[in-house]
Amino acid sequence: MLLLQANTTALFNAVDLQLIAPELILTLCGCVALVMEVVLPYRKSKLTAYFSLIGIALAALSLGVQWWYTDLPVTGFYGMVRIDGFAIVFKAIFLIAASLAIAISTRYLDIEGEQHGEYYALVLFATVGMMFLGCGYDLILLYISLELMALTFYVLVAFTKREKRSNEAAMKYFLLGAFSSGVLLYGMSLLYGVAGSTNLGEIGQEVGRVFGSIAADPASDLAKLRPMLLLGMIALAAGLFFKIAAVPFHMWAPDAYEGAPTSVTAFLSTGSKAASFALYARILFEALPSMRADWAPLLGLVAAITIMVGNWAAVTQENSKRLLAYSSISNAGYLLLGLVAGNSYGYTGLMIYLLVYTLMNMGAFGIIISLRRRGIIGDNVDDLTGLAQKAPAMAAMMGIFMLSLGGLPMTGGFIGKYFLFGGLLERGRTDGKSWYYWLAGWAIINTVVSFYYYVRFIRVMYLGDRVADDQPLSLSPALQTALVASLVGIIAIGVYPQPLIKIVQKLVAP
Repeated sequence: MLLLQANTTALFNAVDLQLIAPELILTLCGCVALVMEVVLPYRKSKLTAYFSLIGIALAALSLGVQWWYTDLPVTGFYGMVRIDGFAIVFKAIFLIAASLAIAISTRYLDIEGEQHGEYYALVLFATVGMMFLGCGYDLILLYISLELMALTFYVLVAFTKREKRSNEAAMKYFLLGAFSSGVLLYGMSLLYGVAGSTNLGEIGQEVGRVFGSIAADPASDLAKLRPMLLLGMIALAAGLFFKIAAVPFHMWAPDAYEGAPTSVTAFLSTGSKAASFALYARILFEALPSMRADWAPLLGLVAAITIMVGNWAAVTQENSKRLLAYSSISNAGYLLLGLVAGNSYGYTGLMIYLLVYTLMNMGAFGIIISLRRRGIIGDNVDDLTGLAQKAPAMAAMMGIFMLSLGGLPMTGGFIGKYFLFGGLLERGRTDGKSWYYWLAGWAIINTVVSFYYYVRFIRVMYLGDRVADDQPLSLSPALQTALVASLVGIIAIGVYPQPLIKIVQKLVAP
């Protein structure tokens, strides 16, 4: 009995539980949201949305207390969870994405007749998976967290059950997602086979020992492990390329984004992408830093192709959700540049651009949702025609979101891309390799190309013929708040980014 009590105390340490307090709060709120769906009548299901927002606020408060009163970094659960500046920043981005997703969902679900409490519970559970991806320090925990996030998104993409496009998109996403998870798990198993551990820190030490031995004696027995490590690294990269919608594993994104409910598309393109980059950064910088000479050129090549494919494919799109899907693909390429740089500028650019991208995309999809009414889908670019005459404030917001996505100065998008490109130039000077400069130049050229399709939105809003439908747009208070918050965040970061830059550099400086 005494032994059982001792083991119980070790397993359920109060200090360890404090490390995952935000996740516990969201999990509890998600379970309560499911119960509220059963208890509340249908027309009161929207109360679940406001309850979920309160739960996210409490989780954010818990995260702030954790940051302020904890001496970072700190580990728990036998080294499986690591709370550091990296985890704090990413968790904050996830909570912002979840709150904006819920805020823009209420009106959309009302129009679709799908106002159900389980939708908000799924959003909360997906956020829990994302947050564990931010603080996970063990391959087992990271994989389980990734699957928790993915499974909830499979359901969310098919949430409008009566829509054939939604069901088709969910099936494609599920099948390709299952395949990519298998490839990712295979890469993880190879790393475990070499290191004999699933802890990222221990894997990093063992991989460093292998490559150190190879450098000292290329004919040593440990040199035989290098092909296995390379195969594991490639498998991990391939699995994660799918999660972030990078070429050549991007084919699911346009169909999934177009077929999914618009509010789910917004959350999928922001929160899921940020979580996948958190997993990418953890594995590359914690477990495989010794293999930088192998994975940096691979990521650089994929980033260059992804930027090009996303930008040039977006030029021909007429459906706004499909266009933004290809925009999301190109932005995955830009974000990969932060991993390729792997320095202070790269880290800062990755964090800031993920935050700004969340605000930009949520705002843009919020405007698209505001166009949707009974009998009017509002998903095409031409559906924005005449918006400047009908709703000048909405048109101005959409214009700012598009210009920020393009990277116009005085917007948040410019600040993020400035640090991403600057990180590449700094890495080129440090390593003395010219391909970093070529990659930065290629990214800048494609940024100019991207303005063509972003400005299309502005052109139809301000220069297009006025549409016959003069019915005013009706926005819910939650949607209005989300749009204003996104707009203020983008402008504030673009005009006065220094406070955010200082915070990010302090927390995630390598």
